[in-house]
Amino acid sequence: MTHIELENVWVEIPVFDHSGQRLVESLKRGLTKGKDANRVTQISALKDISISMPAGTRLGIVGSNGSGKTTLLRLLSGVYRETSGRFKSQGAVTSFLDMTFGIEPELTGREAIILRSRLLGTSKEAVEAKLDEIIEFSELGLFIDQPTRTYSSGMFLRLAFSISTFLRPEILLMDEWLSVGDQDFRQKAEEKLQEIVQSTSILVIASHSRDLIERTCSRAIVLRDGHLEADGPSTEICEEYFR
Repeated sequence: MTHIELENVWVEIPVFDHSGQRLVESLKRGLTKGKDANRVTQISALKDISISMPAGTRLGIVGSNGSGKTTLLRLLSGVYRETSGRFKSQGAVTSFLDMTFGIEPELTGREAIILRSRLLGTSKEAVEAKLDEIIEFSELGLFIDQPTRTYSSGMFLRLAFSISTFLRPEILLMDEWLSVGDQDFRQKAEEKLQEIVQSTSILVIASHSRDLIERTCSRAIVLRDGHLEADGPSTEICEEYFR
């Protein structure tokens, strides 16, 4: 059964001080015989977080910039690991946190579809079965066999979106709602994204939009300075937070 469990989870991120690499600092250390200035500071990005998300969860995350929203999403996606506490996740995860993942400039659009899909956990057979459908959805035409470095920013995002939205994850992670392409493509993308959200078992989305959280999620949490400050029905949480 799909689920996510966090119990007293802390995430600490090392911040490296590279001031010792500057010429002036190097000369100063040489003259004064000082010690190496490269130091590491640990920043507590998440602090003692406990959350349970069973199947069917539609969770919105709100909080100011720097509150820990993106860190939590990166932990859930496997980019970060917990420093202490217990984190368990059961279910296939797809994240819309880095739409450029697996799309290298020298790859053609067709090659990028295959590589990104495989990196996101799709089998070779499943990619081949969906390849023509993804290409048609992207509306890139003959550009699909050109290097992605020749793409405009809109074409690049359209390709990345087309790849991601043909996955069927059990757990979907989003940092704000995606909006790509011109008006016609945006409407088609919106419909596809709604289809994915409805079919996924667990949705976790971070946003600054009250309307989006209340419309998409039944539950919401507030993060502040890495702490879990509130957890409850999205309408109640939004009423208090956005007030």
